[in-house]
Amino acid sequence: MAKSYQDSGVNLEAGYEVVSRIKKHVKSTDRPGVMGNIGSFGGMFDLGSLGYEHPILVSGTDGVGTKLKIAFDARRHDTIGIDAVAMCVNDVLAQGAQPLIFLDYVAVGKNHPEVVEAIVAGVAEGCRQAGCALVGGETAEMPGMYDEDEYDIAGFTVGAVEKSRLIDCSKVSVGDILIGLPSSGVHSNGFSLVRKIITDNSFAYTDTLPETHGQTLSEVLLTPTRIYVRPVLNLLKEVDIHGLAHITGGGFDENIPRILKDGQGVEISEGSWEILPVFKMLEKYGNVPHREMFNIFNMGIGMVIAVAPEDAERTLEVLRAEGEDPKVIGKVIKGKGVTLL
Repeated sequence: MAKSYQDSGVNLEAGYEVVSRIKKHVKSTDRPGVMGNIGSFGGMFDLGSLGYEHPILVSGTDGVGTKLKIAFDARRHDTIGIDAVAMCVNDVLAQGAQPLIFLDYVAVGKNHPEVVEAIVAGVAEGCRQAGCALVGGETAEMPGMYDEDEYDIAGFTVGAVEKSRLIDCSKVSVGDILIGLPSSGVHSNGFSLVRKIITDNSFAYTDTLPETHGQTLSEVLLTPTRIYVRPVLNLLKEVDIHGLAHITGGGFDENIPRILKDGQGVEISEGSWEILPVFKMLEKYGNVPHREMFNIFNMGIGMVIAVAPEDAERTLEVLRAEGEDPKVIGKVIKGKGVTLL
């Protein structure tokens, strides 16, 4: 007979230890505008302190999907939080918004404080990269819902942009140049297919393949999603960006058309950037049709920027000064959908 919460599988003391462990990580993400301390019932932010004349709030939420399964298998938990932040902040960035605050939700089968700390440390690292503050979150121990060594994570972010600077893609025009920013790998999409390919080929995540260049499969696949906030926000100060597409689930075919108007399509010059070895590996061992790969994965391009032709060279200059390796990958045309050249 259960006589306490712990008898039912919930360890309150472990929960208290998690809060103690993560305080330093939360504090490391502090930024102007943050009010209050961790432990309050709500995270607070003083938007008026940032000097916006007509601020528009832009919010986003996302998770990491079945990439988590690889983290469980590899017993590596320090990068998955970066993914959770990246998936959210890159989305609000696509509207031109500066991410301001972030909250996370971590549900676990059993509360292992060192694991939760590693997850939140990754979240804090992602927040530092994005320049946003981790102002709150929730850790829920849910025995019976998850196995003891499993968890799920979701992220939530709110950003702001001056109304006159909002990117609503109304400026995207036929002839606009598309500039791509490199991805770091698979990012956080398509992992149900990735895992099936690994299983179907009887690979272990500890295996190395010729395409992984000495790294294990888990090391390659757990490479964190890139966060594009700083270079793109700095670009916004210099160039009139017409549209931004974050290449997530659905690859090129779903995400680039989201910035287009009716009657517009895009031509993509496939040879204009490096398709990363991980995608060649997945195509080869999964027998995935080459064109279909672009309908699933980012193929080495994580963010696409649409600018007027006369602004293309300046865009490249600014991004290179930011340490990026931008590539002109195509243009907007009359038509529909994505055409690969």
